[in-house]
Amino acid sequence: MSCPDCFRGGITTSHPTGTETTIHGLPTYVASPDEGVTPKGIIVFITDAFGWKFVNNRVLSDHYAKKGGFLVYCPDFMDGKPLDPQVLTLMDQISTPSSWLTTLFYKPFWIMQTMLLAIPWKSKASIPITRPRVISFIQALRTSLPPFSTDDLKIGVAGFCWGGKHTVLLAKDDPSSRVCRHESQKNHKMDQRLIDCAFTAHPSYLEVPIDINAITIPISVAVGDEDMALKAPLIRQMKEILEAKEGQNHEVHIMPGAKHGFAVRTHPEDKREMECAEKAEVQAIEWFTRWFVPK
Repeated sequence: MSCPDCFRGGITTSHPTGTETTIHGLPTYVASPDEGVTPKGIIVFITDAFGWKFVNNRVLSDHYAKKGGFLVYCPDFMDGKPLDPQVLTLMDQISTPSSWLTTLFYKPFWIMQTMLLAIPWKSKASIPITRPRVISFIQALRTSLPPFSTDDLKIGVAGFCWGGKHTVLLAKDDPSSRVCRHESQKNHKMDQRLIDCAFTAHPSYLEVPIDINAITIPISVAVGDEDMALKAPLIRQMKEILEAKEGQNHEVHIMPGAKHGFAVRTHPEDKREMECAEKAEVQAIEWFTRWFVPK
């Protein structure tokens, strides 16, 4: 499910350094490693409700690319219909304690404005509507010539909030979505799973235990113990299920004091929130490196 915290958070003071282009038919923000560095693999960044143009999503994509040595694609999976970032300001106004005058006369107006933006977004960007777009994009990556020299292209997915549900669904490895790799790749004549590994922070819309039981691809989860979208008993259940699976190919890190959205919509002035976001960033980079780099 979604929650008020899905539409709340801060805006980074950093500036994106990547580029915009069109990849496999979708407008895409591209973050690349430093010049001269061959990427370890491709990370498909599946955003929160605020979409591929939201500055926080772009800056975090840059961090993964520069710090981890990955090629990061952040596509427009919402077909140009993300949630307007002004909702962040509205939610702060609604949640901030205020005088009775503001509460009585202004907050109802702010709530109505938020609903007028959020309800259409939820109907246009639902998981069933957007999932085919996500699947076809990653299938195209698997079947195309890699954008850098490699005979074993690694593909990972990083999903946040709304994108977390897509990430968990991809980690199930539905056989019907598998494809044959490009002819330049090892085992190109065999049906291959779409992704090699996954990372998600504070995922929304999860069905626990159903979604979690079905996961087969290595996944790393970062979630706060004060997450409104995924209550503590469900977090513990998810952790137990994943870490009990054979192979020790999954992990769940629970951040004390962290709320929903902490990894991507961090308030720059909140020291504790920034610490949790940095831990989640390191967790993701280390996870992708583990599965991208041959041992």
